Amino acid sequence: MGQLSKQVGKRIKQIRELRGIKQFVLAEKLNMEPSNLTRIESGLQLPKEENLVKIAQLLDVEVKDLFDFPPSIQKNIVLPQIVSMIENLPADKVRFIYDFIKLYRMQK
Repeated sequence: MGQLSKQVGKRIKQIRELRGIKQFVLAEKLNMEPSNLTRIESGLQLPKEENLVKIAQLLDVEVKDLFDFPPSIQKNIVLPQIVSMIENLPADKVRFIYDFIKLYRMQK
């Protein structure tokens, strides 16, 4: 499949996870095998139109939102901006950000 199916699948997964819905639960509500939803979310299969409508309804978004692809973040551009924002903060705020990142890394 092409770039569109990858982007749509990634977006569906992103919204599903933001909503706290497990993949097998969404698949069940769609009357779909979990492996088919896995194929959709991984971009190997583009959902049929009727499934796009059902997915949007179950995720409480409009169909167009499944095609709203946020721009990708380029690390080499964003990292200096983050450093610039942090360097003028008071020490306690820098420590808070440090602890947050440390906690985030432990969760992965």
